[in-house]
Amino acid sequence: MMEDSAKWLKMELEAIIRTSKENIVVTDGQGRVLKVSPNILSIYGRQAQDVIGKTVFDLEQEGVFSPSITAKVLREKKELQTIQRTNTGRTVMATGSPVFDEDGQIVRVISFSHDLTEIESLRSDYEQLLAQMERYETEIEELRERDIRTEEWIASSKSMRRVWELIQRVARSDATVVFLGESGVGKTMLARALHKGSDRRQASFIEVNCSAIPESLFESEMFGYEAGSFTGADKKGKPGLIELADKGTLFLDELGELPLAMQAKLLKVIQEKQVTRVGGVKPRSIDFRLIASTNQDLETMVKQGRFRQDLYYRLHVIPIQIPALRERPEDIPLLMHYYLKKFNEKYGTDKWYHSATIEALMQYDWPGNVRELENLIERLIIIADSQIILPSHLPSHIVQEGQGTAEKQPVAHVRESHPLAGHHTLKEALEEVEKEWLLQAARMYRSTYEIARAIGLSQPTTVRRLKKYGINSNLNHNS
Repeated sequence: MMEDSAKWLKMELEAIIRTSKENIVVTDGQGRVLKVSPNILSIYGRQAQDVIGKTVFDLEQEGVFSPSITAKVLREKKELQTIQRTNTGRTVMATGSPVFDEDGQIVRVISFSHDLTEIESLRSDYEQLLAQMERYETEIEELRERDIRTEEWIASSKSMRRVWELIQRVARSDATVVFLGESGVGKTMLARALHKGSDRRQASFIEVNCSAIPESLFESEMFGYEAGSFTGADKKGKPGLIELADKGTLFLDELGELPLAMQAKLLKVIQEKQVTRVGGVKPRSIDFRLIASTNQDLETMVKQGRFRQDLYYRLHVIPIQIPALRERPEDIPLLMHYYLKKFNEKYGTDKWYHSATIEALMQYDWPGNVRELENLIERLIIIADSQIILPSHLPSHIVQEGQGTAEKQPVAHVRESHPLAGHHTLKEALEEVEKEWLLQAARMYRSTYEIARAIGLSQPTTVRRLKKYGINSNLNHNS
């Protein structure tokens, strides 16, 4: 009976080694190779019979394992990971695990090697895309002269035009993209834009906020569950968020908050494109494109042991850094006008900014980035008790940061608060407001066409009004 059990265990072990997509190497406590997977030839360039019986130290000297993960495990006596470069030109992520006997001595080391060459190839394609962008600089510059205006994204800065062009170039591929940047810079909107520009745009865009799902529920939410798999479960079972992204895009927001236990399971899903529900045994094939975002430094998290290195390499194919709003101040006027128009339409109002208000918002540092600006403009539209949004309507911390701007125009401030002050006729008061609005528009926009579009007039009418008040339409460029 014992012999039969040993026979079956041996057959199972050999089947696992033979069929595994990973390359498996088993050594004894001295580093002598006992068993290897048949795919060792394609990864390391040696036949199985050429390495069995040799020590990993000899094979490391021969350049087969460079470096040998097993040798490192034998020296440090713990599970380790490393990146290897093989004689066949492949990049490999190797993980080694020691097996101890009752006396604490290492009797076996089992290592798993995963081929990362595909990821390296995608990185190479990405670098070629960048090189191509440089070669066609004339074409790119023409694109950069245009504002980025989508349903939700407005920008004119050079840095954001580059980001937008890169998104357009990689959208049609299935390469994994990670958006990096501070909270509120617009990573989610850009992820949606990337999905809309892809061949998967007709399928689902599934957004997962990794920081919003309790760790105890994360597995069932992500992978789904079968009927009756736990108390309180739906009697019919439930598909997970990954399943719902089939044929579409899975967007993992706040990636740095992903629990460590889930990182390993997610890595397996990404590699195998299969998911098994909680309480189930049958894997389901899933086809999805992965996009992620984070405001954390994943590389530092890897060094601190808070983020898996193999998952980092799997996800970090095309990283795109989104600059903070304070680093692209030329986008602030466009965004201010966009959200002013948006919320005026939403709340049925017709409000506009006082010049001192514009000055204060331009000087503010925007630590909450675009999200903070959007929320502030909506708040101003709601709370402002006059048609003109004055500096007095702004939160105190914004006024203090741009202190002095309101005091520079005391007469205008009084007149707008009290329309009859200064003995102005209605016509004179309206002309003064019109002149001030045109003056601010000339500072914010680059041409009479942009000014006309911003203030809602035709271009010929705008030219006549500018001439009437002696305002130079190139004021922004000549200042």
